[in-house]
Amino acid sequence: MAKKKDNCCAATCSCRVEALVSVDERGQMVLPKELRDRAGIRAGDKLAVVVWEQDGEVCCMSLVKTGQLTGMVRQVLGPMMEEIFNPTTGGKQ
Repeated sequence: MAKKKDNCCAATCSCRVEALVSVDERGQMVLPKELRDRAGIRAGDKLAVVVWEQDGEVCCMSLVKTGQLTGMVRQVLGPMMEEIFNPTTGGKQ
């Protein structure tokens, strides 16, 4: 059985600028081939655009593969939902 890969977008992972991209007049961007290959992004793949806002303006954007996003949402919402549905146990069984 294959070992499940840890969430790459966890707080323990490193973050760095990989490439600079331009936006054309139609609003399209091209991710460099080397980066697409390393990230396993293929034609037709779905990516979520995650944004952070400050004072009502977008200050940061990130692309997340939808498969990773599902895991991230479960990690964040799972404990919160447990706390909501089991408030007397503090989410612990």
